[in-house]
Amino acid sequence: MPPSPAPPSCAPPSGGHPGRSRPVGWAALLLVLAGALGAVLLAAGLAAPAPRPPGPAGPAAAAHDRPGPSLPALPRSAPVRVTIPAIGVRAEVVPVAADPAGQLEVPPLDRPTVAGWYRLGVSPGEPGNAVLVGHVDSRESGPAVFFRLGRLRPGDAVEVARADGRAVRFVVDGVASYPKDRFPSALVYGPGDTARLRLLTCGGRFDPARRDYLDNTVVFATRVG
Repeated sequence: MPPSPAPPSCAPPSGGHPGRSRPVGWAALLLVLAGALGAVLLAAGLAAPAPRPPGPAGPAAAAHDRPGPSLPALPRSAPVRVTIPAIGVRAEVVPVAADPAGQLEVPPLDRPTVAGWYRLGVSPGEPGNAVLVGHVDSRESGPAVFFRLGRLRPGDAVEVARADGRAVRFVVDGVASYPKDRFPSALVYGPGDTARLRLLTCGGRFDPARRDYLDNTVVFATRVG
C-alpha cells in the first residue's frame, strides 16, 4: 500500500485576506471566493458552520470501527461521478495522486466543480477507504464542488458512479474538522474489510503567514446496499 499523502495545501483567498471559518475543511485544495462575492455569500449565511471536531474517540472515528453491512466486494474500477443530493452535488471525478512533496493532489484549479479520486488507494466499492477530494471555492466562480461539505449529517446519501457502469451507494457516518498537523491519516487512508468513503476539503481559519488554511474537513461514509 502506498504511503498516505499529507493533506493538500490551499490557495489563499482573493486579495490574500484570511477567510472566515469554512464548513468544509480539506480535501481539498482550494481557491477562495472573490472578496466581494465572499462577503456577500457569508453575509447571506450560505457558508455552513464548521463541524465540531470529535477527535480520535469521537463519533466519526467510532463509526470507522463499526462493521458495515455484509455486501459482496466489488472489483477495482475508477469512479467517474459523485452525487450528494443533500448538498446539491453532482460532479465529475478525475484521478489524482500525490505531488513530489507528498501532499494529496487536487483537481486543476481552473476546474473547481470537479472532484478528485486518490487513485493510489482503493476504488469506491472495494474493501477499504476510497478517498475523494474537492475544492471549497474559486475566486473566479465562487462556491466549488465541496463548498457545503460541512453541512452533511449522519444518514445523508452519497452515490458514486464507476467506469464499469456500477453505482455504489454510501451513507454518511459523521463529519469532523481536524487541524492539518493532526490530520487522521489512519482513519482516512487506512485499510479495512468494509467498503467506505472519505470526502475531503480545506477549511478553518486562513493563516496569511503560511498562506494556507489550518484545518481539513473529513466526511466518513460506509457503503450500503
